[in-house]
Amino acid sequence: MKKVLYIGNKLSGHGLNKTTVETLGEDLSREGYTVITVSHRKNFLLRLLHMSWATLTCVKVDFILIDTYSTSAFWYAFVCSQIARLRKIPYIPILHGGNLPNRLQNNSRLCRAIFAHAYQNVAPSHYLKSEFETYGYTNVTYIPNTLELEKYPFKLRKQVTLKLLWVRAFASIYNPSMAVKVLAKLKATYPNASLTMVGPDKDGSLELTQLLAQELDVAVTFTRRLSKADWWQLSKEHDVFINTTHFDNTPVSVMEAMALGLPVVSTNVGGIPYLVENGSTALLVNDNDVSAMVSQLKMLEEHPLLSEQLSTSGRQLAETWDWQKVKVLWFELLK
Repeated sequence: MKKVLYIGNKLSGHGLNKTTVETLGEDLSREGYTVITVSHRKNFLLRLLHMSWATLTCVKVDFILIDTYSTSAFWYAFVCSQIARLRKIPYIPILHGGNLPNRLQNNSRLCRAIFAHAYQNVAPSHYLKSEFETYGYTNVTYIPNTLELEKYPFKLRKQVTLKLLWVRAFASIYNPSMAVKVLAKLKATYPNASLTMVGPDKDGSLELTQLLAQELDVAVTFTRRLSKADWWQLSKEHDVFINTTHFDNTPVSVMEAMALGLPVVSTNVGGIPYLVENGSTALLVNDNDVSAMVSQLKMLEEHPLLSEQLSTSGRQLAETWDWQKVKVLWFELLK
């Protein structure tokens, strides 16, 4: 089997959610690949140094996988890809950042240095594959994010109450304040509506969201970070999953919500319209459109057949992301 060095943010030990370097890395290890993963360093510069050193010194590596984001973590991908080029080791950026198209436009030379020389670029969404091809990149392969479907207990939502669940890191790009504003507007008509928000703080947005809930006089349950198993268990007590992000690619939490049978109401940004179909597998609204999201939630509450349809079709879509189906695409790429 092949030996793989996987560069990414391994920060679950510091209270953040697991990223692909931990989930896909574990999946490939179970399939017999030798996978070395870095880095768990919390400090940005120490993490960059750790990743760079691993890329420079790791021996007898067949491929280097690099989780590639659009914000500060973009620089990890840039530095490690250039070291891989110097060492003539084939590297594969895995494209995660929903705002990567802006990088392609505004930092074209840096992007070309990374992506044009890659063995392949892996896009987990048709959105990013399309965007990269628009900028002339022909070495882009679509491989979706994966779920171990047997771990997700499906609950059919035939009749929803407005028990809302939000799962994401608290960061401004994910617009957590929108969820609180949605709840406040719903309360005017549905006083029993509720909202639980799950996730770690990333940039101070958690405190701002808590202050907004106090200001709008709505009770929101903040659990902070939960393990996947814990929030899956928590999902049984909720009926609708809301996603409020400004930018996105293929959010795993949305995929997981569909696997669990939760109807999804989301903003239609980035890769979301490529991931789900409005009215069929989810309900979509424009970015930061609180009134539209409230209307869609009211429609779900008033139309049980729609709720049941979204619950069923969401699970069916999630079944196409099962690791047992997707792993053959990775085997083909890494052979």
